[in-house]
Amino acid sequence: MLTEKLKILTKTLIECETTDDVVNSLTDLFGRKVRIFIFDPDVNTLRNFSKSWKLSENMDIDFEKIFSGKISIQNNTLYFPIMKHQRFIGLIAIEKYTNEIKNLLEIAIYSISLKIENIILSTKMQKDVEFHDSMKNIAKIIETQYELNYILPIIGEILDTFISNHLIYIFLKENGKFKLEWPSACLDNNIIKTLKDLKADNTPILSEDQKTGYFPLINENSLIGCIVTKSMDAPLIPREIEYLQQLTTQASTTIHRANVYAEILKHATLDALTGFYNRRQMEERIKQEVASAKRKHTSLCAIMIDIDYFKKVNDTYGHAAGDYILKTVSKIMRSQLREYDIAARYGGEEFAILLPFTEEDEAVMVAERLRKSVENKIIDIEKVNSKNNTKTISVTISLGIYKFKNTDKISDLLINADKALYNAKETGRNQVIVYKE
Repeated sequence: MLTEKLKILTKTLIECETTDDVVNSLTDLFGRKVRIFIFDPDVNTLRNFSKSWKLSENMDIDFEKIFSGKISIQNNTLYFPIMKHQRFIGLIAIEKYTNEIKNLLEIAIYSISLKIENIILSTKMQKDVEFHDSMKNIAKIIETQYELNYILPIIGEILDTFISNHLIYIFLKENGKFKLEWPSACLDNNIIKTLKDLKADNTPILSEDQKTGYFPLINENSLIGCIVTKSMDAPLIPREIEYLQQLTTQASTTIHRANVYAEILKHATLDALTGFYNRRQMEERIKQEVASAKRKHTSLCAIMIDIDYFKKVNDTYGHAAGDYILKTVSKIMRSQLREYDIAARYGGEEFAILLPFTEEDEAVMVAERLRKSVENKIIDIEKVNSKNNTKTISVTISLGIYKFKNTDKISDLLINADKALYNAKETGRNQVIVYKE
């Protein structure tokens, strides 16, 4: 019976690929609840092997006995040490154990510990790969994006995804004070107080409990901001601190270049990625077109456009693919517009179009033509998405329309078109909605 179970265990372990696979396999084999804990020397505690949770403080375990490699039995639970070169690396806990289970573990522990070590190593390697991918993603943003209100959420989300179980905050220094840029709120007053003591030094500052880290954003020896990470579980470990330092350095470069680009683009008229007018130039054109429409008593309509689920596209296929889709959608729209129509990239994945000499029903026809053209386009992303098996994708757009009235303020033109766009997105997307009072 013991020999048969040992064969089953050996075969099962070979097929295990994840931490959950190992725990579930042992649970099925023993018919008992099995937990595996790994010793984390960085924080001197045990972590749940499958979920990385800290071991509950109220568990009654003879740690001195376990650390020395001896089996411990507490409250009918068997705690079996996992050793490597006579060094304690973790333990297996089996509730309501039997002597048969204990004997099987004594024979199979080498194979089990070897599998556990391999999974830990594989997880660490995967973490390193994810880290370098994160670095590349932040670097890609530099190439084509210059708007901080677009860049900062992306950097925040990359950090948030990579550093799990942490709250991430991005602050930028403005007129000598720190301003929270991402996310929308920080309710921890200790963080706000500590920011005031930061210096233009690359060295991170850690709170007394080591759970909150302050990683200054430095450029040309000047403090331009800070990324703050607050752990919701265990203290920050050296490896996480090292990763965060490198990510912060990369983010500093990205933010600095964005500021430089923004300064240059104050005097520019075109969006670098799409070739459309940029937001600043569009606002100037709106003033001109509104004045012209009033003077000549002609009609003027605006369309606000948003690419549906664009964040999901970025998250799934990467920002290079996202940029390519923005370019492609821009080309499609340009091909459907008249020479005197005015198009702009208004921010991120949002576009604004002015239609001079255009009535509301004509604007609807233009918007529908744009919507169908984008919906029918198969976009080849293979060149910018080599790591993903998906070669082509399709996207849709939502559109909001508003016709300017003589009693309106200039700002009402896009504000009302944007309200109609919001309605289009809230009621199903991939549709055209006309603003109604």
